[in-house]
Amino acid sequence: MMGVVSDFGQIATKWDLKNLEIRTMTVEKTLEPLVLQVTTLVNTTEPSKKKKGKSKRASALVASIEKATENFVIKGEQIAYENPDITQEMLAAVEEVRKTGDAMSMAAREFAADPCSSLKRGNMVRAARNLLSAVTRLLILADMVDVHLLLKSLHVVEDDLNKLKNACSQDELLSNIEQFGENAGELIKQAAKRQQELKDPQLRDDLAAARAMLKKHSTMLFTASKVYVRHPELDLAKLNRDFILKEVCAAVNTISDVAQGKSSQPTEIYSGAGELAAALDDFDEGIMMDTLTYSEEHSRQLLEERLESIISAAALMADADCTRDERRERIVAECNAVRQALQDLLSEYMSNMGQKDHTPGLDRAIDQMCRKTRDLRRQLRKAVVDHVSDSFLETSTPLIDLIECAKTGNEVKLREKADIFTRHAEKLVEVANLVCSMSNNEDGVKMVRFAASQIESLCPQVINAASILCVRPNSKVAQENMSAYRQAWEAQVRTHRSR
Repeated sequence: MMGVVSDFGQIATKWDLKNLEIRTMTVEKTLEPLVLQVTTLVNTTEPSKKKKGKSKRASALVASIEKATENFVIKGEQIAYENPDITQEMLAAVEEVRKTGDAMSMAAREFAADPCSSLKRGNMVRAARNLLSAVTRLLILADMVDVHLLLKSLHVVEDDLNKLKNACSQDELLSNIEQFGENAGELIKQAAKRQQELKDPQLRDDLAAARAMLKKHSTMLFTASKVYVRHPELDLAKLNRDFILKEVCAAVNTISDVAQGKSSQPTEIYSGAGELAAALDDFDEGIMMDTLTYSEEHSRQLLEERLESIISAAALMADADCTRDERRERIVAECNAVRQALQDLLSEYMSNMGQKDHTPGLDRAIDQMCRKTRDLRRQLRKAVVDHVSDSFLETSTPLIDLIECAKTGNEVKLREKADIFTRHAEKLVEVANLVCSMSNNEDGVKMVRFAASQIESLCPQVINAASILCVRPNSKVAQENMSAYRQAWEAQVRTHRSR
């Protein structure tokens, strides 16, 4: 498990204070008024009626900036003394704000007294930049206090997980799990607060997923650990416990990474619009070509290759087990129609090469091509709907059959039911991939792919829980564990279906 940085100085070192990247909305909103005041002052061009007049507007802005700087100093000192771990760093940042604030005040008052002086304006601009940099550093350091507290809470949860892993008795396990529940709840609460403040949407998504995982898996961690402590002789019990422990540890590590500004999720495997939908969109864009620059050799090859790639993907969908016969025939027919429409279109482009304007025949061929790709899209989407309808018509039967068989203690029969359940899970994942392939909704695709990956990883553990119950059908902890995994599976399928 990844170690947590417990010393604030080490966190500050990892989080480069020379890099003034603002990561939270709180820092951004706190800084905005001062930025506005300084910018307004720097841009002051109030003409003076006298050659050497004073700017009342500039004087008022200077007073506002001085007051704001004083407030930052007071608040910074308060945070410094409330948090002994970071007192030294905060006081140094506060002193820098005070020093640059005094310099800004002096330069700004000199400018307010002589607003026509370009030299005094230049001095004020440099002082303003230094002040804004110092205040930004102070705010980022204050933000690190929240990160530090979050990581301290996380470190406690990591210790709890180590205790759970090494528990040897039911009493020890019960004591540890109770402590873990309290500390994990506090960590989830702090992570939720951090999630709301983060500016980066990817980091917000990572943190939301980690919080959900930690909350969702806590019950299974408890039941799987009880089974392992009660039945240490069963290899499956260890596999079951180790899987869920690994998932919880991964969630905790993600929270740690996000708190320090790093994205730990391999989200690129979930991101992006559906491949087939994107390929059809690209093809539709590609058929619109300039007849003056049309190249028969290059353009024909490019479009034909793109179309064949689309047709290959469509053929895979047509050949899928759950694709209905009439839908398969319609997809094949539409693929042939699209092929013919492309050849007709390319012939028209050949006839129009070098001409400035399109002929009516070329326009008709383009319209026909668009209609045919639209028809193919429609049939593919209907095939996806058919798959979804068939796959989610009866999602509970394979699981119920698996559990009921496990209760009988018939291991041979259980293997048959496990195979059926595995095929059912594979079908859910396959349908998810088909849905994604025809969707342009990137956020929706990302959620469906993630949900499918959860089903894929949970399936063998549900079977493990059933296998444990099968060899220990009278064990109360095995029954509780099976119930926990059943609830987790049903919840995941509901989530999958709702996407």
